[in-house]
Amino acid sequence: MSATRRNLLLSAAALPFLSACVTGGGDDDDPAAGNTGAKSADNPLGVKADAPLEVVIFKGGYGDEYAKSAENLYTQKYAGAKIDHKGLQKVGEALQPRFVANTPPDVVDNTGAGRLDIATLVSAKQVADLTALLDAPAFDDPAKKVRETLLPGVVDDGTFDGVAQTLNFTYTVWGVWYSKKLFTARGWAYPKTWDEMLSLCATIKAAGIAPWTYQGKYPEYINDPLLSMAAKTGGPALVKAVDNLEPNAWKAPGLLAAAEAFAELAGKGYLMAGSEALSHTEAQAAWCQGKAAFIPCGSWLESEQKGVTPDGFDMVMGPVPARTASDQLKQTAVQAASSESFLVPAKAKNPAGGMEYLRILFSKQSAKAFAETAGTLPAVAGATDGLTLSSGLGSVRDAVTAAGSETFTYRFRTWYAPLAKAVDDATGELVNKRSTAAQWSERLQKAADALAKDSSVKKYTR
Repeated sequence: MSATRRNLLLSAAALPFLSACVTGGGDDDDPAAGNTGAKSADNPLGVKADAPLEVVIFKGGYGDEYAKSAENLYTQKYAGAKIDHKGLQKVGEALQPRFVANTPPDVVDNTGAGRLDIATLVSAKQVADLTALLDAPAFDDPAKKVRETLLPGVVDDGTFDGVAQTLNFTYTVWGVWYSKKLFTARGWAYPKTWDEMLSLCATIKAAGIAPWTYQGKYPEYINDPLLSMAAKTGGPALVKAVDNLEPNAWKAPGLLAAAEAFAELAGKGYLMAGSEALSHTEAQAAWCQGKAAFIPCGSWLESEQKGVTPDGFDMVMGPVPARTASDQLKQTAVQAASSESFLVPAKAKNPAGGMEYLRILFSKQSAKAFAETAGTLPAVAGATDGLTLSSGLGSVRDAVTAAGSETFTYRFRTWYAPLAKAVDDATGELVNKRSTAAQWSERLQKAADALAKDSSVKKYTR
């Protein structure tokens, strides 16, 4: 299974919890009793050296060898510990009964289609607070805390109501992809402004190539450049207003202008005919075949297209062009978020061991090994230093470096699945010329207002 946007970030697909999970099952005794040791400089989390450790990993596009490598480092340090490793594809299906029975594993990679619904898991108090882990010395750099070794936004991505409860291992960046070989051959330069983009699209279309395609069956893909453009125009205040369900957030000038930009892209005929009917694999294959010049996607694209991309294609990712000359964020700002979500269950038998395992996994040593084999940017800063990277991954790393502190992400997709679907549906209508930008804005404001008024839905703020 490929590590696509749908199985990493779309909460609507997450497996819901049984109501029994909220009240719990089994006895009330502390399952970790007897499985903690004395804390020291070498053992900051108080791991009991011979306590068993159960690790459950989502065995998807990245496999699970990287997780086993971290387990080997764990047993090198705690030789008496026996590790029970499970590599699964349907994490939620396997673990939901165990959470209900209060017999969960010690650490879980809660990723993939059908994963456990993290918002419900958190509200049921089934997830441990990871603050002690984040404040512990980094495994291979004791001068820094774990939190100080992570890329921007990683801690925030796993924070609920001010408490860090998940830690994400991979770092996904969204942008607009193109073939460096094609652009070099044609003498085209990647556009930095939307006016430059429209001008280049006219040139590309005149050359007999569709300027853009997108993964039409999943319009969330083309949401990303639209929402990125809006974030650059309106800045962090716009992103927070959307996530916090503030009145009229979806009517902000930045969002309306971004919707108008993509309506214009469609109106000028710059989207490849038939894109709406294509799956992600079909659209990406057409792009690799040179039928379209641009495609929006996250940084997993290069890995997902292995075996399909022609030799020498040299795919690279560029940041979304700036909409106005007075944008609040610079043009090099990028939408970025961490994924591949790890948690330590609150009822784990060996929570100290679970956190220690994550301290090892999130070391630069483990992250660098992962980057070499997975072709994906880890959430650990500097993990790719000194590595020879492919064109795609190299461009992603360069984009993160150029963005600096100006990375951003929306949280509403994780927090509110119904709103995420409403945005996807509305944007699909917009880019297929069945809706105006004003109608798009009005439709989404109504959806957000309805959600804000629904007392049955737990609200989050940032």
